Parts: sequence; structure tokens; C-alpha cells
Amino acid sequence: MINYIFTTLDDGNLAYHVNDDKKNIAQNRQNLKHKYNIPIENLKFMNQTHGCNIKVVTDNSQECMDDCDAIITNTLNLPLMVMVADCIPILMYDDKRNVIAAIHAGRNGTFLNIASKTAIFMREHFNCNVENIKVVLGPSIQKCCYEVSSELEEIAKKSFGKEFTNNRLIDLQGINTKQLLDIGFKSENIETSTICTKCSGEKYFSYRIDSRCGRFAGIISLN
Repeated sequence: MINYIFTTLDDGNLAYHVNDDKKNIAQNRQNLKHKYNIPIENLKFMNQTHGCNIKVVTDNSQECMDDCDAIITNTLNLPLMVMVADCIPILMYDDKRNVIAAIHAGRNGTFLNIASKTAIFMREHFNCNVENIKVVLGPSIQKCCYEVSSELEEIAKKSFGKEFTNNRLIDLQGINTKQLLDIGFKSENIETSTICTKCSGEKYFSYRIDSRCGRFAGIISLN
């Protein structure tokens, strides 16, 4: 069975790399075990670097995988976590092959095709069929609020199509969806949150609102 969640402000900051008391973060993580029934002692996460490095994790892997933005496993009771505050937390799974992935897709990762590369990695290394892979794009900054420079808008237009830009606003969710469809994903297997972390008023951290904020998380596990 595959379980996944997206935490909220109510769950507190889950990232050690922001300015917060480490004891508070440890307690916030521990609370996830009781609230969501997550085996937190086995949690694996990433030192996210806005790139497209992908790593496989097992029971023997270190707790924090260095310099990567996607982690994959087929190991039971090994929850994978991605931490964000406006970037897209992407959770991917193949319930036929029992393979799961957690992906950090900010602007750089999106431009580098991190989501589709992770799916291709699952196909090549775990014998997954792309048509069977399901994906959830969690709460993140949406096309209504993600404003970038004119230069970046031009890059997005040339690389992905003008339909993903609007007066310096970029649709990262749309770009990721197109990349997945282009490699054979079924549209019905792509679920995208419409919650904007910046303007919705929902309970999520937003770096665009406060650059000193904490991080919420997408967590997926195979049980």
C-alpha cells in the first residue's frame, strides 16, 4: 500500500537548514509519526540543490541524501520527504511495481525536466511502465503569482511554449505536466493541486511572502 501526505503550517517547520531551533524541528518531525502514522525513524530526505540529480535510497542509505532533488525507493516502510516553500513538492508512484519517489521541482528543476527524468529513471532502473506511474503535484506557487524576470520568461517561452507564460508569470505546474505527458504519462494519472502557497491564504509556508520561513513537506511511503 502506498500512502502520501502534504503537511501544513499546523505541522510546523520540518527543515533543519532554515533559522529554527533544531529541537523544535525534531519534535515537529516526531509528531508526524503519531499524526500520520509515518515511521519517522526511517525517514529519508534530501539536501536539495535545485538541480536534477536523482538517487536511489535503501535501508542502508544515510538519512539525508546530499546534492539531489529526487529520491526513489522500492523498500517498505522507508518514507521519502521533499521540503518546500513555494517550489512544487512532487510525489510519484507505481503501485504495480511498488516504487515511489519524492521530487523537488523549483524553477531550475522544472527547466531541467526533473520530474520526467525521475520517471524515466524509474522505468530504466525499476522496470516501471510510464503509463502506470501516478504523480501528485502538491501545493505550490501557481501561475497567478510566480513572477520572474523578462529573461526567464523568454527562456520559458522558447523552451516550453508561450502558453506557459503571461506577462512574466510562469506556469510551473503546466510545464511539469507537459513534460510528463510528453514521455507517455496518462493525463488521468496526473493530479495537480490548485492551491497557491503565496495568495490562497491556506496554511503553507511561502518563501515569496517571507524569505525566513520554514518548510512544509510532501511525504510518501510504501507500506
